[in-house]
Amino acid sequence: MNAKPSHALYPGSFDVLTNGHLDLMGRAVRIFDRVTIAVAHNPVKITGLFTIDERLEMLRDAVADMPGVDVQHFTTLTVDFARSIGASVIIRGLRAVSDFEYELQMAMANESLAPEVVTVFMAPSPANSFISSTTVREIAAFGGSVDAFVPPAVAARLYAKLKEKP
Repeated sequence: MNAKPSHALYPGSFDVLTNGHLDLMGRAVRIFDRVTIAVAHNPVKITGLFTIDERLEMLRDAVADMPGVDVQHFTTLTVDFARSIGASVIIRGLRAVSDFEYELQMAMANESLAPEVVTVFMAPSPANSFISSTTVREIAAFGGSVDAFVPPAVAARLYAKLKEKP
């Protein structure tokens, strides 16, 4: 009999880290002994607002009080990174039905590449179900308050970053 999975990987761009992300991280910590939060470097995607190092720093600050959580980044396929750290589960967040089709396609591709790594879909609490990094960036870019959607330290960094942009 196989042991229950004790190590999960929660990959993402986390550009901008939201309360929805933190909600899922908190849920994952209740289920798994160890959770690795990993910033993906995807060369296909356009460069984000924050650098990888800035995202890692914000994540480490935000999860400092969560036991069993570590923060890393990776530049490989997600399933290859999961295997390299010994994670047998990949956590993916679903905010709405619109997320499901893309996430299901990714889960099936990952399953074909690494059948021993299982994808688990998690939903955030209703209060965080509509929050996306894109929405947060847009609200902040137009001068709106994002204080209800991101940790205070992230909001401060976001406002400062946007002031730097021409």
